[in-house]
Amino acid sequence: MKFFSARSGGIVACLLALAFSVLANDDQLIYSDMLNNGWANWGYNATLVFNNSAPVHSGTNSIKATMPSWSRIWLVHDPIDTSLYTNFTFWVNGGTSGGQRLQVAASTNGVDGTWVNIGPLAANTWQQITVSLAALGVANNANLNYLWINNWSGSAQPVFYLDDVSLTAKTPPATVHVGVNATQTLRTVDARLFGINTAAWDGYLDTPCTISVLTNMNNQALRWPGGSWGDIYHEYAPPNSGWGSYTTNFIHVATNTHAQVFMIANYGSGTPGEAADWVRFCNITNQCSFKYWEIGNEVGGSWEEDDNTNAPWQPHDPWTYAQRFTSYYSQMKAVDPTIKIGAVADTTEDGTANYTNHPVVNPVTGVTHNGWTPVMLTYMRSNNVTPDFLICHNYAPGDGDTYNLLWTKTWAVSAANLRMMLNDYLGSAMATNVELDGTEFGPEGDKQWISLVGGLFYADMIGQILQTEFNTMLWWDLRNGQSSVANSDNALYGWRTNSSGSIITDEGCVNGNVLPPNSNCYPSYYCMKLMQYFARGGDTVVTVTNDFQLLGTYAVLRTNGSLTMLVVNKSSYATLTAAVSIAGYLPCPNATVYSYGIPQDEAARTNGPAGSQDIAQTSFASAGSLFTCSFPPYSATVLSFAPAAPTLIATLPPPAGQFVFQLQGQPNTPYVIQNCTDLTSGPWIPVSTNYTLSDGTLNLTNTIQSAAVQQFWRAIWQP
Repeated sequence: MKFFSARSGGIVACLLALAFSVLANDDQLIYSDMLNNGWANWGYNATLVFNNSAPVHSGTNSIKATMPSWSRIWLVHDPIDTSLYTNFTFWVNGGTSGGQRLQVAASTNGVDGTWVNIGPLAANTWQQITVSLAALGVANNANLNYLWINNWSGSAQPVFYLDDVSLTAKTPPATVHVGVNATQTLRTVDARLFGINTAAWDGYLDTPCTISVLTNMNNQALRWPGGSWGDIYHEYAPPNSGWGSYTTNFIHVATNTHAQVFMIANYGSGTPGEAADWVRFCNITNQCSFKYWEIGNEVGGSWEEDDNTNAPWQPHDPWTYAQRFTSYYSQMKAVDPTIKIGAVADTTEDGTANYTNHPVVNPVTGVTHNGWTPVMLTYMRSNNVTPDFLICHNYAPGDGDTYNLLWTKTWAVSAANLRMMLNDYLGSAMATNVELDGTEFGPEGDKQWISLVGGLFYADMIGQILQTEFNTMLWWDLRNGQSSVANSDNALYGWRTNSSGSIITDEGCVNGNVLPPNSNCYPSYYCMKLMQYFARGGDTVVTVTNDFQLLGTYAVLRTNGSLTMLVVNKSSYATLTAAVSIAGYLPCPNATVYSYGIPQDEAARTNGPAGSQDIAQTSFASAGSLFTCSFPPYSATVLSFAPAAPTLIATLPPPAGQFVFQLQGQPNTPYVIQNCTDLTSGPWIPVSTNYTLSDGTLNLTNTIQSAAVQQFWRAIWQP
């Protein structure tokens, strides 16, 4: 990938160029040989054949529709934001008879829009039907969930056929307006946001390759022993007892990569005493200082091991969990009082409502709930125990590439819901010290895990999480193993197959015992690696605005005084041009650009050189407070801006024997003052170090050693 720039009218125009073809549009396919992008059929009183072989408009299949009176083709989806789309369109063939008269309708939140009549259909002819979302009454709505083709008459319609059903995407704007305000800060970045799950089934865990993978990603946090295995894994499993790796292997990896650690104490088939012994083994015997301990994994789910069946205990029960959590909490902290202990949570008040025998009343709203989190928190409070953190797991639904790349913003809703429940059920005084940690997340669905979209999903997730109070975000997972995908959605981006040509998926970010860069390192690995150039613990998140949601834009002030931007282009085909304005920070004209996207993914597909599969690093020589930049489709880009050079202004006339000057620079940026006596040969000697300006100026007084010796002074940025 090359980076070109040109100056026009004082605004920089730069282009990240592509030398290959991309997709034609961002239309959302609903049916194209199969139901696509998470659309489902709830057809009412209609007989529909979705693999009809003739006639077809394109591809190999069409939908054969037999519609008696009072019937409908009922297409259903999770709520869709229609602001990205203009029309509902499909191709229809009237079959041998023709003459069908139908109606098209849509619904948002279960409320019908306007019904639009179509027909009569032509016999034995494919014709395209296009109905605007405005005509259907659902334009610019955030919650489209139903599309209907109705025979809402008292007589049957002859058989007809449908094909190539879609929502037509709007044309992207010529310019996306992006505003960065470096003076408006949102939060401090927590290092634990850049972490990953590891698992006891990974026989390659304790190897030099793993250390290399984690080091290259600059990974900051690890979790062990792996999801649901946390509720079946016993901490003293001896070597050669059937697990792929053991706690001693994990300790070696965690300590050699200097990662912060989340441990899953066995709730489903273990005991508080066993968990306390595990704390002792890790933190007392081996002096690991593993700080974060979760009590169980997704224990409200029926898929999770839960042997709490002796009355009054019940499996997958928040009341039982609250009672047992109290014992885990007291026994584990008795071993090491410095650890933090977390509780499994659901993000909604009525979520995971498995039982109704312990209803609780929200003390603020007065509404009764049986959901996991309200019941758990209520009984924890009655037991005088407060979890140190709540654990959130959140996976995107299998609703297609565009939908999932936009779904990342829902983490803000999850954070708000969890904080509300903490405040309501514990009281704000108790709740204030409970942090939110996401210890599992991923894109879910089909080949998305290992496609370029999966990597972009990770990058945009980091940007979105930085807008919330979550302090931890751990990708699922390091190694998981490849498997074939049955009936893979042909609308999804991605190309990875096995030796037999079957589409594959893999919830890991690498496959096998590989050293990066390597084609068995998936896009998620490279996008994790990319994030070290964007943000790390201690940096400060600043506000960014833009007016087009397919361009994700985020910014942080680094602890070294630089400013970085993360830009994720979620369009599959369009190069998006952004006009960027930066307030409260003046960048140096020379910026460094790090990027990952289609060129690197294509290099992996074609088995190109390892270096061409890795993150591209280029330069941009025309940064400023206002510039334009174009970002290629399906790409993640980090722009790193150094602060503009500071200025020294001398006070004239100076006091006798002194040199008084003012350093003018940027707030919160470290500078070094140097002097020398010979501009030709130097050397420049530091006379003060690490001046960090609070308001952009600093007055300094220096003693002149000898009036006979010339002295030169300068200030430089100290990265």
